[in-house]
Amino acid sequence: MSKSGPIVIIEDDEDDKEIFESIVRELGIQNEIKWFVETESAFDFLKTTDEKVFLIFSDINLPGKNGIQFKYDIDADPELRKKSIPFVFLSTYASQKDVEEAYIKVTVQGFFIKGTDYGEIKKMLQHIFEYWKNSKHPNSF
Repeated sequence: MSKSGPIVIIEDDEDDKEIFESIVRELGIQNEIKWFVETESAFDFLKTTDEKVFLIFSDINLPGKNGIQFKYDIDADPELRKKSIPFVFLSTYASQKDVEEAYIKVTVQGFFIKGTDYGEIKKMLQHIFEYWKNSKHPNSF
């Protein structure tokens, strides 16, 4: 993890994408944002990039493989697992089953509901970014 590396977002909703990007810029975060609408192209990017990714944000409900399967694929790949990229779900909806699978089956570092209030979303994202900017991590040295 590089604190100045790209932020990877897997999100298929254009409105959510625009809101996220607007908030990130309002927060003064200068990291490049890499957008993907499905998990396969995001996985290919993670496998081939030499960049140290700062954070992965993924929706849970996506076309093709869902977010849980995407995280499972990352964990199952020794090279990607070693990179220890922080992975956070950011979804419109979460069932108890989704949250349990996220933490138990694939050990994500966070699961958040997007909500509909711009100010609340901004506050939530600010907390997430501050946490990871200050956190020590296997690949942050």
